Amino acid sequence: MKALIYTATEETQYRDAPEPEPRPGDALVKVEAVGICGSDMHAWHGHDPRRVPPLILGHEACGRVLDGPEPGTRVVFNPLITCGACEFCQSGRSNLCAARELIGMRLPGAFAERVALPARNLIPVPEGMNPAKAALSEPCATAWHALALAARASWRPIPECRALVIGGGSVGLLGGLILKAWGARAVRLAETNRLRRESAAAAGLDAFDPLAAPAEAAAFDLVLDAVGAVTTRAASLAAVRPGGVISHVGLQSWAGEFDARTLTLSEVTLIGVYTYTDADLRASLAALHDGRLGPLDWIEERPLAEGGQAFQDLDAGRTPAAKIILRP
Repeated sequence: MKALIYTATEETQYRDAPEPEPRPGDALVKVEAVGICGSDMHAWHGHDPRRVPPLILGHEACGRVLDGPEPGTRVVFNPLITCGACEFCQSGRSNLCAARELIGMRLPGAFAERVALPARNLIPVPEGMNPAKAALSEPCATAWHALALAARASWRPIPECRALVIGGGSVGLLGGLILKAWGARAVRLAETNRLRRESAAAAGLDAFDPLAAPAEAAAFDLVLDAVGAVTTRAASLAAVRPGGVISHVGLQSWAGEFDARTLTLSEVTLIGVYTYTDADLRASLAALHDGRLGPLDWIEERPLAEGGQAFQDLDAGRTPAAKIILRP
């Protein structure tokens, strides 16, 4: 089969790759659409020691079952493979399973014509749904999970909250759309890339350039940091109100200083967020399908064979798309 393979720092090759080898309980799936994630970009830059080349990246995917339960069914992937038996898996928090694996990390991912993963990790797609839009379920579930945790920690319900989203990639953009769908009193989105700001504005969000005019200080009940850099963590603390909530989902940089004094004296709740649960994926797929999050016309589709150029365009900020979807 053909696959887009991460071969070295800032290098990919579209070439022949071995066919997947399903294990007991696995399904073989023909990939129809797969998104480029920020973590894929992080690996491409050589910044993720967990993703060692040569490796087939990609985990935001939709496809059709070739071999396994209900062949022919269109499905989206829960790319997080867990043990199913530990305390976290049994209590509905499988994303915290100590034995978790992710396709496209150590296991072959979905930048390929076919992929194998446990049949229990497949979620049926509603009839007639565009596979490129269905592939947004994974980044949408990441935002959904981050905001669900923030809503649980907030002193006031979401419709009474002013919210700030930092980052106009797919997680940030979808986070802003989710907050609007949940009835947030106000939603602002900070994004430094002009093309992405224009896409966010076209999607109905109040997008602004934080380099030109920083967000209002101590003005937001909820902040979603969908970047996770030293600068955005500082911006989150500057923007959140005393008693407010910061949901930290991005991981652009893993280390750096953090103002614990402000966090403590202002009694701010800081929530670390990792991926999602199966319930988040199912809720996200339903919201994407029924139109609650808008027409989703801010994605860009390209052939998988042109994936190497897509990585370069994303890195250079040459595309307005919050998500590039590759089609094998």
